[in-house]
Amino acid sequence: MNVLVVAAHPDDEVLGCGGTIARLTEARHDVSILILGEGMTSRGTSGSQEDKDTLERLHVHARAAAAILGVKNVTLAKLPDNRFDTVALLDIVKIVEESIKRVAPEEIYTQNGGDLNIDHERTFRAVLTATRPMEGAAVKRVFAYEVGSSTEWSFQQFAPAFHPNTFVDIARTLEKKIEAMRTYASEIRPFPHPRSVEALRAVAQRWGSVAGCRAAEAFQLIRSVP
Repeated sequence: MNVLVVAAHPDDEVLGCGGTIARLTEARHDVSILILGEGMTSRGTSGSQEDKDTLERLHVHARAAAAILGVKNVTLAKLPDNRFDTVALLDIVKIVEESIKRVAPEEIYTQNGGDLNIDHERTFRAVLTATRPMEGAAVKRVFAYEVGSSTEWSFQQFAPAFHPNTFVDIARTLEKKIEAMRTYASEIRPFPHPRSVEALRAVAQRWGSVAGCRAAEAFQLIRSVP
């Protein structure tokens, strides 16, 4: 099975479904990752060579994280960080459509549309637009994932709120997820931040307790077409 993971920023793919990605690749499914945003310039970078080098390292980390999870095909579209609302939605849709055309995925995993981060919302909208269930379409299932420090920090005030109804047992692959996240040296944070190693383990264990296993990732099934 071909699977496409669409993320707004480098590290969203690991935070949202890193354990599931590792489980899929271990089962010999072909997973590709599309990261739409460049992931850093909203932090007030000056455009210096040092900033450019830091951004390039972030993209190197993205490929290294993917390799840990067993993914070889990573596309970086480099849209402006936290400014997807300044990009025509059609342009974002076309980027997603191009990846769908190339990968022909049966399943897509992407951001939740009610997250605090505007780039997550636009990514969700673009994916839904690009995966309209037309006759002969490859995509059969679309899932939304949560991202710590964005999904829960919206406090369910923005629609659509995250309501998980699908769970993947990642007890065997949780440590791979954490190893992949550690490659993002500029993105990981100390506890109690949601992007800390301790918080990642706690969230996985919490969803595991909901689903009846030791560790899980939670998803909202957006649609399934036979």
